[in-house]
Amino acid sequence: MNATDQRPVLVATEADDITADMVITELNRRGVPVVRFNPADIGASLTVSARFGACPAPVTGQLRTPSRTADLALLRAVYWRRPVWPAFPHLGDEDARFAAAQVRYGLGGTLYALDGPLWVNHPLRNAAADYKPAQLALAQRLGLTIPPTLVTNDPAEAREFAVAHRHVIYKTLRWTPYERDGVPVTGWAEPVTAAEIDDGVRVTPHLFQARVDKIADLRVLVVGRRVFAVRIDSGLLDWRKDYSALSYTVVDLPHHVDKALLAYLDHFGLVSGSFDFAVDRAGGLWWLELNPNGQWGWLEESTGLRMAAAFADLLTRGDFR
Repeated sequence: MNATDQRPVLVATEADDITADMVITELNRRGVPVVRFNPADIGASLTVSARFGACPAPVTGQLRTPSRTADLALLRAVYWRRPVWPAFPHLGDEDARFAAAQVRYGLGGTLYALDGPLWVNHPLRNAAADYKPAQLALAQRLGLTIPPTLVTNDPAEAREFAVAHRHVIYKTLRWTPYERDGVPVTGWAEPVTAAEIDDGVRVTPHLFQARVDKIADLRVLVVGRRVFAVRIDSGLLDWRKDYSALSYTVVDLPHHVDKALLAYLDHFGLVSGSFDFAVDRAGGLWWLELNPNGQWGWLEESTGLRMAAAFADLLTRGDFR
């Protein structure tokens, strides 16, 4: 990095984000200016002013917090971590809905228009990559092995699939905040039998998948062109249920899998992503899904892999190659 290069990295995330803190700490060690903000702070704690058509640059202006100012035309990179959009609870329902839309399309639209800095990752590309059916189809096209999967709202076809594959799991098509009687509910991967599938399936598409006879899982983080693969042993169908039951081993992936994952991210225009695999008894890898903005901080703490440094290197260079 040029010692005189004071272009900042813009970090968009919620107030309590330990993973972002790890990356910002690494950026601070490199002397890279950082402007951290959360869209939910719009108002006194966050101001944006952007101009279009008045200057040679397509977008000029500033994003300001109480302690930092970022020149939108001079950003090095944007790290789009876990931002929270404002809900405006002090307003009536109609006014809150209107205000929230203006922030998304005003602040969000201004940031999305920036094509100079490196995005990790661009939110619109994250969104495009977040559809599981599209993920599955691309994984197969790239030569990765995927479990037989059915997406349907036809109960009869779902029951037929469950009978044909004997051991089947149900997975949500997308994680969504959900509460029952005020208690948050998480959609784990769960086993399902043909007898349990009823006409409620007709309401919306469901994802059913043949269960892999696995002995472990893999979480693979790709940062730019660097690949970090960690084997997770737990004995659980869904290892996210109990982090205290997990043990970790750093592993190397076969070259063709490395190559496929880089091609996968390139297809969606992503710079980083977290992939999940199941490991079967013969050592075969079964591709399960991509989280374009998955968590990884706990893996660095558990394995010593320098993941935060890899993100900091990427954001400092402003170039994922």
